[in-house]
Amino acid sequence: PFLISLFECSGYILIISLALTAFTSCNDYLDVDTPSKYDDKYVFSSETEVNRALNGVYAQLLDGNTYGEKYLKDLCMNSDVDYITNSSEAPTSNGFARFECTSDAGQLKSTWNSAYEGIEYANNFIWQLERSDLYMSGNAGCKQMIGEAKVIRAMFYNDIIDLWGDVPFTFTPTSEKSDIITPIVSRDSIRMTLINDLRATAPYMHYAKSNTNGIERISKEACWAMISRMALSAGGYSLRPDKQNPSSRGTMERSANYKEFYQIARNYADSVILSGTHSLNKSYRNVFIDECNFIVDNSDDPIFEIPFAKKTSGNIGYIQGPSTSLSSGVSIGANTWGECKGSAQISTFYGYTFDEKDLRRNYVVGMWGYNNQGDTICVPSMRANYTLFNNKWSKLWSTNGSFENNSTGNTGINYPYLRYTDVLLMFAEAENELNNGPTEAAKNALKIVRKRAFAPSDWGIKVDSYISLVSSSKEKFLNAVLDERKFEFAGENMRWKDLVRNNKYSEVLFYTFLRYYGVGQNAGGSSQYLDAVTEYDGFADGRYDNLPFDIHWRRIANPKNIDIFPNTSMEILEISNPYSQESKVPDNGTITNPEYQWQTTQGNFGWWNDGTGSPTAQCLYSLYGFMRGDNTGMVYLVDNNGTPYPIGEVTSHITADKLPVVRYILPYPNNAILRSAGVYKNYYGYAN
Repeated sequence: PFLISLFECSGYILIISLALTAFTSCNDYLDVDTPSKYDDKYVFSSETEVNRALNGVYAQLLDGNTYGEKYLKDLCMNSDVDYITNSSEAPTSNGFARFECTSDAGQLKSTWNSAYEGIEYANNFIWQLERSDLYMSGNAGCKQMIGEAKVIRAMFYNDIIDLWGDVPFTFTPTSEKSDIITPIVSRDSIRMTLINDLRATAPYMHYAKSNTNGIERISKEACWAMISRMALSAGGYSLRPDKQNPSSRGTMERSANYKEFYQIARNYADSVILSGTHSLNKSYRNVFIDECNFIVDNSDDPIFEIPFAKKTSGNIGYIQGPSTSLSSGVSIGANTWGECKGSAQISTFYGYTFDEKDLRRNYVVGMWGYNNQGDTICVPSMRANYTLFNNKWSKLWSTNGSFENNSTGNTGINYPYLRYTDVLLMFAEAENELNNGPTEAAKNALKIVRKRAFAPSDWGIKVDSYISLVSSSKEKFLNAVLDERKFEFAGENMRWKDLVRNNKYSEVLFYTFLRYYGVGQNAGGSSQYLDAVTEYDGFADGRYDNLPFDIHWRRIANPKNIDIFPNTSMEILEISNPYSQESKVPDNGTITNPEYQWQTTQGNFGWWNDGTGSPTAQCLYSLYGFMRGDNTGMVYLVDNNGTPYPIGEVTSHITADKLPVVRYILPYPNNAILRSAGVYKNYYGYAN
């Protein structure tokens, strides 16, 4: 990544230090001293110096409390794709993914402060550069860099809006403000302001192919894509507070002029498409494998990659992928890559929702990690649990010796914040909404994404026939687009936001809970809910009775083919029945070594307590703030005032209008409320 060359080159150390010092602010955004202004005569005297200062703005994206880790793990809310289990039957202060936390949760403060520090850096840079003689002279390079900083500012604001709703908003740096308490502004006004800000700057920006550092710097296409993303979010539903009743969890609403936002989203996504500067020529898996090998392609799927620095920032590929561990401080055997946590995982049921011909499934869904045996051997081990590994990125996919056997996080693997796939599917969604059904252009956008997901021999049925089938109505096409996003963006903090925007979050979570609960209940006897889940999922009757309760697998030598497994050194597992029940263990044939013979992992989906026959705590409490169970066999929804009530029998499709809201909005951190002298107030049932 481009930051490496600057930070590792000793000749630039003083300049970078000065540039970063100019951006210095306290960790608590609401308790900052007025930071030093830039030395205009020095920092803004030439395009080169301004570019070095801009690196200080980019550096804020590398923080582990936001894009470096937390947005992709702890603050990636539970859905039918990304999933974090929880076994606590009591409220917790940091249960973000299960929709209950308190305003004193430490991670809230850390992420809030990091995001606002990034905004402060961007505000300072933009404010000072726009008032410099260099910028006033019409310098084209300065206009490009202003655009980059404005997109970064929009990224920070847009992502905290997703988490907090209405938030403090200003373009004025702290050093220029008379009042340190920044007012809370509605999310609609913020997004409209940001959209107009980027629309004004986009014409002066370069295409990625003209950027010195390509997609590791923000381009014209990235600016357009960011406009489209914000507009689609602004046009969609979101959870709004009831300010007359702070104990209420709020209501799902969208703005009256939502179609205007959809039109903006459609137009700017179309601008990216018509530019012809990006494509989906690489295979799906190679997009991410290349990122793990620090290969940057400026014309394929990634439009903007956050450029993490090797050995110093970013946990991409450490929190994803198969887990591996250290032994006496180093990794052993064939594992020369060090430790991998593999903690950002996906629902076990996610793999069952793919078409069996979909090439993305076997790449993303990981069913084994690695365990140490003794001091010298590291072997693959089945993961048959509530969640599976998300293999989109992993340190283990690197083939260029970038990692040592004592390494842990700070992988430096880039994160593709904006992708062309996202643009195509945003265009299809907006076009469908604006025209009350799919146009040929919308169908073609979906077709481009589907084609990459299937072998050419399957395009007739899986692409052409499929798109014809789902294009019979607006609702069917929307669901097809959302499904495609589900298969594309696992682990990219997208799924819950897509569901919120279309007011489908509560419905999907309702059936996600029943899927876990029902399978656990059924494993201990029978379940009253699995028929409803089977119907909702569109499966044949009895599908959940035929899950692979016992999984048959064996260790095999590495096939040395990244189309099979992207690590070419470590042993892997061959699984005979990953998605279908097969009771018979395969024949070992001539295999005599017991370590490589077929093994059986018993009790997959055995999520029940032998003593009571009830589902385990992970099935009962992982969606605690929205839906939960108990050991008596009762299932409860949490109403809009926070009170649990039994759901009763489920005999028909339950839609969002019949369900309570999902309280995905987070409370303002306590310290922010205190330092605002009561100006900031929590709603959504959170106590200040």
